[in-house]
This record gives sequence, structure tokens and C-alpha cells, in this order.
Amino acid sequence: MSKMDTKEISALIKEQIQKYSKEIKTDNVGSVISVGDGIALVHGLDEAMSGELLDFGNDIYGMALNLEKDHVGAIILDESTEIKEGDTVKTSGKILEVPVGEALLGRVINPLGKPIDGLGSIKTKKSRPLEQKAQGVMARKSVEEPLQTGIKVLDALVPIGRGQRELIIGDRQTGKTSIALDTIINQKEEDVICIYVAIGQKESTVAQVQKTLRRHGALDYTIIVSASASEPAPLLYLAPYAGVSIGEEFMFDGKSVLIVYDDLTKHATAYRELSLLLRRPPGREAFPGDVFYLHSRLLERAAKLNDSLGGGSITALPIIETKAGDISAYIPTNVISITDGQIFLQSDLFYTGVRPAINAGLSVSRVGGAAQIKAIKKVSGTLRLDLASYRELEAFTQFGSDLDKATKEKLERGKRTVEILKQGLHEVMPVNKQVISIYALTKGFLDDLKIEDIKRFESSLHSFFESDDKGKELLKLIKEEKTLPDTKAFDDVIKRFKKRFN
Repeated sequence: MSKMDTKEISALIKEQIQKYSKEIKTDNVGSVISVGDGIALVHGLDEAMSGELLDFGNDIYGMALNLEKDHVGAIILDESTEIKEGDTVKTSGKILEVPVGEALLGRVINPLGKPIDGLGSIKTKKSRPLEQKAQGVMARKSVEEPLQTGIKVLDALVPIGRGQRELIIGDRQTGKTSIALDTIINQKEEDVICIYVAIGQKESTVAQVQKTLRRHGALDYTIIVSASASEPAPLLYLAPYAGVSIGEEFMFDGKSVLIVYDDLTKHATAYRELSLLLRRPPGREAFPGDVFYLHSRLLERAAKLNDSLGGGSITALPIIETKAGDISAYIPTNVISITDGQIFLQSDLFYTGVRPAINAGLSVSRVGGAAQIKAIKKVSGTLRLDLASYRELEAFTQFGSDLDKATKEKLERGKRTVEILKQGLHEVMPVNKQVISIYALTKGFLDDLKIEDIKRFESSLHSFFESDDKGKELLKLIKEEKTLPDTKAFDDVIKRFKKRFN
């Protein structure tokens, strides 16, 4: 029989005593008072924080939104059918977060970062809180670098800069989403990461957006965050915050980001639904009092950072749907006052075949020429005035009065301006070709052409520039130098082409 070594045993016991630590862990636990419509009222969570993640068990989570005296109002981030009255709820000590990083590129996710495109799981290393304080004044830099949309009327008249917030507003079915998608497609050569946030859209619409982006090779640098119309209101409310949190990760990495919120009208409606269920007092149009803050804290997170922070940017294109062109309704006026300009789409223009149906008189960019390359700024100087005076004259000539020669010329030039600014769906145009088209228009090269020949003239002119030695040189100059080269050389190439065209 082997003899026990008492020294060895006592050494082991001492080691265990030294390792022993007395740790008391307390859980803040409450119970469900009532549940329904994606909302749960929970009693007993005295320590809960605003925006904290709550664990309802069975892998169901919620978020504390209302901190009342005798209960906590929580929104449920899943189907609420499995939660019953009296169920136990725990606080997690964590604020709601979303996974971020390059692994999300090309994927369709829900606002909690879970993939919904059937392409398997996404492996990300980092996550960011959904709610973040916007960057302060000192962290920002003025908007000066253009974000090319590839749409002539926008790049010439309503330029968008990196770090700007430009609202797209109009009635349903006027091409709001198309403008946003064209802008995403045009970023292929621009080194911009794009995020498309679909709020309350049909799932078939989101699938169509994904298909369009894939067809144009834009899905590789795009992330789609979707909270479809069939999802509970809490997910629709969280979707844009998830999108901008993902974007901020890239912005702080020094990259440029474009984010589209499609659309914030449905976002405000989802928030109104939640607020009324949480018994918050309703205000104008039954929206809660903090509906302005709902969108201002979201859109303020779009910024152009200064060079010491890496110079990254988030450009936001929020979309607002109006009813019968009423831009003075509550949500449209709120968002107009937060953003740096708006692109106004008009149904009448859309139905008369002017597409994109942008009303140049009501559309404005508060950044203006600071976000334009010199070449396009120079050629489009008189464009807005030409269009405005044409619209005025057009209304006046409906009375059938006799017109003098100068007025007739203005009307003819106006018709050609409208025609050259028309653009097909997803037919984005590089800025150097836009310069050629607008130059030819403003210098009168289109004045003697028939209206129906203008589109053919434009595409043939671009092809001629690409095949002609001097034309190639001019195109390259505009692209690299961003300024308008020798106008004499320009006129020479266009005249040579026009002889051939005629």
C-alpha cells in the first residue's frame, strides 16, 4: 500500500484556497405584465437603461424604450407570439449593437445584422452600437469633394458633395428609388461604399433592387439593410440606425460612404405606431413630440470628417414620399429643414415623359458649386436660368399670342435643354461626357437640330469623341484635370462631327 504524501496534499489545498475568489453575480430580473403588437410592458426592471437589450428567453430579445415609474416599455425584436404574461425578463447590461465590417459587402441583412439572402452566415469581428452621438463641429470639414451621380440634371444643377445630406422628395411612382439606384451604380469607378436601407418596402421590391445592382456590377460594393413591410414595427424603426452604424465603421476607416434611406415616411409611421402603443402622447398628425429628433439624430451622423480623423465621409440620400405633391406636410417639412437641399420630383413631368422628372426650380443644393468640378460648373452656368425662363414662357405661350424672334429662340433652346437633360433608366453618364453634352447645348450646336434627333446626336457625338484622337485627348483632360480645356479645340471637334452628322 502506497504511503500518502501529506506535503503534496497540503500544497494542493493551499493552491486551491489561493485561487478561490468570492464572486456574487446579481441579475436584474422582471416579469411581463402585458404583451402584444410587438410591445411588452415589464415590471421589476429598476436597473434597466434606455436602449438596453432585454432577454425574454428562448432566444427572443427586446429593447427598453420607455422607462416608466412602475414598469419598462420594451419593443420586441422578434415574433412576440411566444412571450406570455408572467414570463421572466433579464437585463443584459448591453446596448443594442449591429455587426460591421467588409464581410457585409454584397449581402442583404436585417437591422440586427442577420443575413436574409440565403447565402450563409456572415463572419464579422466587430460590432457598433445602433445609437451613436453625431460628430461635433470640430470633427467636421466643409463639403467640397463632389459625389458624381451620373445623372446630368443633378450633376449640373443640383450637385451633391461627399458628406452632404440631400433629400429626394416626390409622390409615389415618380422615380425616387431609381435616382438613388443610379447614384449607387455610378460609384463603380469612384471608390465609394454604398448602403441601401429599405424601410417598409415589399420583399419583391428589395429582391428587384438586389437584382438590378447585381446586373450592373454594383452589389460588390453595396450592403442592403432590409426591414420589409411584413416585419414588426420595431425592426422598421431600427433599420436606418443599423445602416448608418455600418457606414460609420467605414467612415472612421477613411473611406467614403453613400447611404440611401428608402424611405423615411414609412420610418416615421413605424415610430408613430410604436409610440402610440407605448402610450406616448400624440402630437400633430398623431406623431409623437420627438419625431423631429428621430430623423435629426439619424441624418446628423452623415458628415465629412477632417483630415486628422482620416477624412472619411457619409453622404446621405433620404427619401420622402409626399401625397399629391404636398411638401408642406409635417414629415416632409421636418426632413427638408434637417437636410442640405432637396431633389423634387414632379408627377406632371414624369407623365409627360421628362425623366428623371426633376423640377429644377424647386430642387436645390445648399452646398452648390463647391461640390462641382470646374468643367461642369463652367458649362452649366446659365442652365438653371434657361430652364426657369423656358417654363415661364411655356406657360405664357399657351394663350396663343404672337411671339417675337428672341422669345421664339428662347423657347426652342428651352425645348432642347429639356431634351438633352432626359436620361434613360440606369443609363448613368460619366462627368466628362456630361460636359460635352451641356457644352454642345449652351454653345448653340443643337439649335438647328430637330427635337427628335437630339438623343441620336448626343450618343453619336460621344462615340465620335471616343474614336477621334483630339476628342480622346479632351475627354482625358476633363477626367484628370477636372477643368474645361481649350474651347477652340472643343468647337473644332464638334463642328467636324456635325458635318458628318448632317
